[in-house]
Amino acid sequence: MSILKRLPWVSLALLVVTYAVLGWVISAANVRPFVWLVAAIAVFSLVGFWTTPWSNMANYSVFVFKSSLRTFAFVILAAFLAFLMIARFSVFLDTLVVIAAIILARIDFQLTGFSRKQAFWTLSIFSLVGLACGGFAQKASIQLFASLNHYNLVF
Repeated sequence: MSILKRLPWVSLALLVVTYAVLGWVISAANVRPFVWLVAAIAVFSLVGFWTTPWSNMANYSVFVFKSSLRTFAFVILAAFLAFLMIARFSVFLDTLVVIAAIILARIDFQLTGFSRKQAFWTLSIFSLVGLACGGFAQKASIQLFASLNHYNLVF
């Protein structure tokens, strides 16, 4: 069967739309190019985290909880993240939607028989394309509305 026929297109479309909205929000904030680099690195990290098998995650948890100092640091970090979650609830919900889209796509890739490496690269590419499309769409809409306003077509 062709690889294009096996792709979970609905999940990938949802992933692209989710990242396009994120790209739109980042672009609307008029941030420096460094933030786009950080967002791209975050995309790779997030996709990599969700495509890593859970048995490897168990190895990391053993490392974290091996000493009491690491456990304490982990608890402090978790408490700080819980505080951020409550203080910035809308950012938390946006992040949760992105994570849910990645998990859905990862499950669909697993059900269709893709390897972890294929799932990682496909999800990374589609996520980055969505992020870039959202940024470009926001910039294009600003230019479109500016030109419409120039001709007094926007009321």
